This record gives sequence, C-alpha cells and structure tokens, in this order.
Amino acid sequence: MNASSYLNHPESPLTPEALKTLEATVVKVARRLLVGRRFIDLYGPLGAGVQTVPYDEYEGASAGSVDLVGTEESGLVFPNARKFKTIPIIHKDFLLHWRDLEASRGHKLPIDFSAAAGAAAFCAQMEDELIFYGNEKMGFEGLMNAKGRLSVSLDDWTTPGSGFQNLVAATQKLNESGHFGPYAFVLSPPLFAQLHRVYEKTGVLEIETLRQLATDGVFQSTTLRGDSAVVVSTGAENLDIAVAMDMSVSYLGPDRMNHPFRVFEMLLPRIKHADAICTMEKPK
Repeated sequence: MNASSYLNHPESPLTPEALKTLEATVVKVARRLLVGRRFIDLYGPLGAGVQTVPYDEYEGASAGSVDLVGTEESGLVFPNARKFKTIPIIHKDFLLHWRDLEASRGHKLPIDFSAAAGAAAFCAQMEDELIFYGNEKMGFEGLMNAKGRLSVSLDDWTTPGSGFQNLVAATQKLNESGHFGPYAFVLSPPLFAQLHRVYEKTGVLEIETLRQLATDGVFQSTTLRGDSAVVVSTGAENLDIAVAMDMSVSYLGPDRMNHPFRVFEMLLPRIKHADAICTMEKPK
C-alpha cells in the first residue's frame, strides 16, 4: 500500500516534507488495521477513472487432464455468470487548523497529523466492513453473507479443543467442495482470545496448532460481529479485491482559513467462488 496525494492543490499549505509525513501516517495506520488485505489478492490498481469492473462467478471444480498428445477433453474454466459492478469510493475527511500550521512554521514544530490518522482508521474499518459484510444498499455481498457459501455450526469454544475441531471441520468441508487451500482463518476477538490456551497435553497453544493448518494466517477482526468466524480458501481464482485507486490523500482547498483534506480509496471485493468460503454460525 502506497498513499499518494491525489490532485495536489496549488494552494496546499503543506511542504513536500510535511506531505510525505502525512502520507506515511495514513499508510502506517491502514496497514496496522486492515485485515482483509492480509490474505486476499489485489487486482489493480486500475486507475481512478475506472468506475466499473467485471464481477465473474464460478461454480464447481474439476481436475485438469493428462495424456500423451494433449487431445483429451479437459473442460474449460469459464465463469457461469458475469456482471459489471460499480467500484465504490470509501472516504473520510479531516481538518488541519490554520493556527497549528502557523505554529509549525513559526516554531519549527512537527505537524500533528492525529486527525489524518483517525480518518485513515475510519477508511480501513469501512474497507473491512465491505469485505466481510458487503453493502446491502449497493447490492454487494461479503464473506459472511455471500450466497452459496458453505457453513458449519459454531460450537461452544469454552471447551478446550472445540475451536480447533470446529475449524478443522470447516477446512474439511471446503476440501470436499474442491478447495484445497491454502486457508486463512478470521475470527472475532472473543473467539480469537479463547484459542490462547494449551491444547490438550501438547504444551502448545491451540492457536499455534491452528497456524499449521491455516498457512495463509490466523487473524482476528473487530469487524466480525459477536462470536463468529470464517475460513477462506485463498487465491485470485476464488476471490480478490479490485482496486481502482489505493488509499490516497487529497487537499480539498481552503475553507474559512482552515484546511480540509480527504483520505479515500476506490475498491470492490469480488467473490468468484462462494463455495471457497465457510462461515461458522450459531445454530438457529
């Protein structure tokens, strides 16, 4: 992730050095908070002017063919459905007070970019919300509510070993659907915390045992609601994030002596194989 100052306004109050510090602040916060990007491939960046992107959906899985002359029919990998969806804009504005900038110039003090850090944090949270739950109003699905996803019942993880067995059951279900990994596990904070105990008599934490199964990582996300978890068979063949423009900072022009800026990005998660996702849900 590399932030950039898009459409750098000729009246921008920041020096080139201050702008670099601002961009570094935004990147640091986003990298610390974003979870979805840690295991989902990126497609792009495509450019700020790209407003729509193909959204392909695939079903089923079949092995490739092997023969001596290459004439055996192997079948085609081709989408069962193709739609075109608009790439939304995620954004949050912040303000730099003119007196703070004057103090920085007059006394050689560093500018406090706490407001920029807050704006970047809000954008990061919204990006993960879009990845995990989509946006019903705009017709986007997320990992936790995609039609066609697999699911297993969420057991009581207060029993030692139940979390491990639950996640193993999810990977087995994905395996039976033709998705053999690598796997990534994403857990809500309460479930993540319960995995930090010794697994049976091994002397090893339960989460460390799971990391051997989830080679693409075991993560916690505050975006996940309640006691919930999801297992994903990763790879661009199953899902990705189409990025028109990565997280950027833009100066919006002076406003009553103060200086508003915007942190924004343009992206769309694309679920190609819904059956490469297995959510853990409480029995209804």
